[in-house]
Amino acid sequence: MPPIIWIDGTYHDRNDAKVSVFDHGLLYGDGVFEGIRVYNRRVFRLGQHIDRLYASAKGVWLEIPLAKPAMHRLVEEAVAKSGLDEAYIRLVVTRGVGDLGLDPRKCAKPSIICIVDTIQLWSPDRYEKGLTALTAATPISHRESLSPRIKSLNYLSHIMAKVEGIAAGVDEVIMLDSQGYVAEASGMNLFAVTNGTLRTPPAYAGILRGVTRDAVIELAREATYGVEEVPLNRYDLYTADEMFLTGTAAEIVAVTRLDGRSIGTGKPGPTTQQLAKRFKALATRGD
Repeated sequence: MPPIIWIDGTYHDRNDAKVSVFDHGLLYGDGVFEGIRVYNRRVFRLGQHIDRLYASAKGVWLEIPLAKPAMHRLVEEAVAKSGLDEAYIRLVVTRGVGDLGLDPRKCAKPSIICIVDTIQLWSPDRYEKGLTALTAATPISHRESLSPRIKSLNYLSHIMAKVEGIAAGVDEVIMLDSQGYVAEASGMNLFAVTNGTLRTPPAYAGILRGVTRDAVIELAREATYGVEEVPLNRYDLYTADEMFLTGTAAEIVAVTRLDGRSIGTGKPGPTTQQLAKRFKALATRGD
């Protein structure tokens, strides 16, 4: 089915869905967004995603011209209109139309975009076999430059890291922070499993606190796994029993080879597989 696209109160198809060339989201990456999943026609943790969207907007001094309850209704309406049982939602708020200068006060009103479509990052065999990855030379942005907890429209550093992975012929990249600690993948959070304990970079250390990441931490604790939010370096990943990535689009996917080294047995491990099953059950319940 074609995607459903809502822009500032009007539905469009793919061919006529347009934004102004003077929109500061296009000119300067000036805006925020959320990626959200739909399972069995139910939106997964919509409240958490909308809360994060509004928090991101506040962090960049952007007032969303729609109250949270109305944003909830918009998303639910667009999903119903799509007719999709399984879908991916991209909810975007830009600074809006302004001029060619930087001054955000020249933008009269922010613009809201809601897209409901499907998404597939990798083929099913990559989930069965696990991903290959390398450590990118491009670091994440410094956390004092732009807080990583703000899900902004500017992902250029992550795209440049992704380009490194494409050039090297691997599936994904691992990005470090300015001090050389492990941060995240190109658009996903990261977990290493050692002796039955999950370890993941802490939210304060320069990562986006993912909704899927938080769900996996909840599920792991329910399953009595240990969970530690601690700084990690590459050695911690190389020597882990398992490694996996989490994200709204990716869900849960193992990394079985990093920088030419096999992780654990070189296959998706039992903890990763169990948590993936638990996550799928949680998502389809709509909790």
